[in-house]
Amino acid sequence: MPAAVRHETPAATRISDRWRGWRDTLLASAAFQRWAAAFPLTRPIARRRAAELFDLCAGFVYSQTLAACVQLDLFEGLRAEPRDVATLASRAAMPPEAMTSLCEAASALQLLERRGEARYGLGPLGAALLGNPGIAAMVRHHAALYADLGDPVALLRGQDRARRLAHYWPYALDKRADALTHDNVAPYTALMAASQPMIADVVLAAYPLTGHRCLLDVGGGDGSFLAAAARAAPRLQLKLFDLPGVAAIAQERLTGDGLADRATISSGSFYDDPLPTGADVISLIRVVHDHDDEAVARLLAKVRAALPDNGVLLLGEPMRDAGGGADGVSAYFEIYLRAMGQGRPRSAARLRELLNAAGFSQVRALRTRIPLIASVIVAKS
Repeated sequence: MPAAVRHETPAATRISDRWRGWRDTLLASAAFQRWAAAFPLTRPIARRRAAELFDLCAGFVYSQTLAACVQLDLFEGLRAEPRDVATLASRAAMPPEAMTSLCEAASALQLLERRGEARYGLGPLGAALLGNPGIAAMVRHHAALYADLGDPVALLRGQDRARRLAHYWPYALDKRADALTHDNVAPYTALMAASQPMIADVVLAAYPLTGHRCLLDVGGGDGSFLAAAARAAPRLQLKLFDLPGVAAIAQERLTGDGLADRATISSGSFYDDPLPTGADVISLIRVVHDHDDEAVARLLAKVRAALPDNGVLLLGEPMRDAGGGADGVSAYFEIYLRAMGQGRPRSAARLRELLNAAGFSQVRALRTRIPLIASVIVAKS
């Protein structure tokens, strides 16, 4: 469950601020840092803080090491067995010395492991990545984000006009349903489809759909979440609503999955069009955090209008303050969505406020297996 928000009185705030000010002055002192590193009781803390600060400084290099491994399909190449540096270098068309540097860096990050003299195999994180192809898809996609972050201050000031990430998500630039062609929406739809299985596993484990008659997935992409829901609830009828170009991709995919007789696909934009009715549960999976509060308020009102009495909204996405290892949600999405040009990560408490304002009741935050991937809220109409 999300951590409770602590409301401090003005007096408590002043005391807290004074304590934190004293702490910050102490931690900023070079003399104190030297003492803490030498004193046996504080030495482990000092070493951990030093490592954490180093990781922040070196994080871009870490991410580029991962990106190089993904671009070279290094993990896939090591799936069957370890290989020597000469073989890996030949396949990557780079000097053996450069491949050694990449493999050593990747081994330090647990992406690879040394296996004897000049040989490398998969490390724990590299092997785990093979089981989650959506991660590799996100890493490839991050090239646009890295380009936007070349000057992070310019990005935050709104001075970066290139907006590569915004062009990757074209609905961030143009909300009209008829403005986006198949070619506009295909890249991001494929990315979302690649990462959807792990999201669906987390969401459907937290809220099984077997008690419902019909699910409408709003912003449902290529139908990946609907397909997962169909497997988990064989009697569930399926509806999907998305932009016309995306809806066409979903129709093709769900037909190929043998779900055409259970699925009804509708197209439009929730900015301009009403949502289809007839479902007793409507899902918003990784949709709300992509939009600003005003747009979210309109969307939630349309969901409320489309649901029958006692219908259910199922909302799943990464949320701030979710605990369970989700601390990175704010650090990542605050900047990512700034580059995208709209949206923000929200806490369960903030989402509850938006849901209540839209007329929903019995708003509940559910525990999920991996909050970093998705947290879940359900609310009744």
